[in-house]
Amino acid sequence: MKFKKLMKDWEGYMMSGISYMIPTIIGGAIIVGIPQLIGMAFGVDNLAKYEKATVFFHMLWQVNQVGWIGIGLVNLVIGGYVAYAIGDKAALGAGFIGGQLATNTQQGFIGAVIAGFVAGYVARWCRKIRVPEKWNSAIELLVTPLLTTGAVALINGLVLTGPLSWLNLSLIAWVKAMVNDKTNGLLVACIMGGMIGFDLGGPVNKAAWATGNFFFLEGIYKPCLYTNIAICAIPLGYALMTFIWPKKRFSAQLYEMGRTNLINGTFGITEGAIPFFLKAPQLIFVNVIGGALGAGVGELMGVNSHIPPLGGLPGILTADNIPAYLCGILACAVFIAVCAPLIANFNTDKKKEVKEDDIKLDITVA
Repeated sequence: MKFKKLMKDWEGYMMSGISYMIPTIIGGAIIVGIPQLIGMAFGVDNLAKYEKATVFFHMLWQVNQVGWIGIGLVNLVIGGYVAYAIGDKAALGAGFIGGQLATNTQQGFIGAVIAGFVAGYVARWCRKIRVPEKWNSAIELLVTPLLTTGAVALINGLVLTGPLSWLNLSLIAWVKAMVNDKTNGLLVACIMGGMIGFDLGGPVNKAAWATGNFFFLEGIYKPCLYTNIAICAIPLGYALMTFIWPKKRFSAQLYEMGRTNLINGTFGITEGAIPFFLKAPQLIFVNVIGGALGAGVGELMGVNSHIPPLGGLPGILTADNIPAYLCGILACAVFIAVCAPLIANFNTDKKKEVKEDDIKLDITVA
């Protein structure tokens, strides 16, 4: 039981770090992408050559660089907020330092997470230090920062730098080789697309999304495209379902939720599919297969991007092969729209509902 609780706690700390990271990477990616799209509209594919210029394209380059700064902070944010989830405010600074150290030494996401755990648990241990009340401020301002940052410096900066850097670089090289091979790329696409559909915004979904975005930081964009297709297509499938099946197949509430998923799907909010999953948990199979199918079709048709990809339907703007991106979304959405109502009842059977006013008592006094 203690082991299960520990695993649950660690999962929560990880999800906390990822949830803080999400706005950072999305904001950075958007600010990277918009200037590049504007440049492409004027026939300029590479803004870097305008770094020393003074014209309009130099301004686009400046804005673009702000976005890259945001993307470059991802490991720092992960390390800091994993530490914060464990050890509260006292761990935050050392977590940030460890996350930036992970970036500087190519330890990647794994190194940032380990630094967060080190800083967090050391900060938590520091709370147990008991001194006279007049020395409490010294513990908070001197001892805790010294021990948390020192622990990160020793473990991440000294002991694990070599192994974690090797592990991170090897993982990057392996994934790059996988996605560049058609057969292995299809396998990666199906796994990541299926993970997106597994729990619709839960830990497995976020793990796949985070994996795609961490490789995105290394200039490997395909895994991110796989997850973007599934994230967009699954809620769109539940929206499409309400257009191709008779309205009587749905309760009024689920019918409206289905229509709302037009918006959720457009902007890549997979959680829009949760009300349908709660109605019929067996839909997990439809969601997983649909996500895998969509990402797999996209890979087979050659989905790719040479700039950081946007999510949802706006991702069309950053996709090199627009038909591949659209066909992946369409394959997943149509599969879900056709199959979900075949295995789930989305219309409440009113005949089986019992209301308080309908209960009649027949009391006979003998």
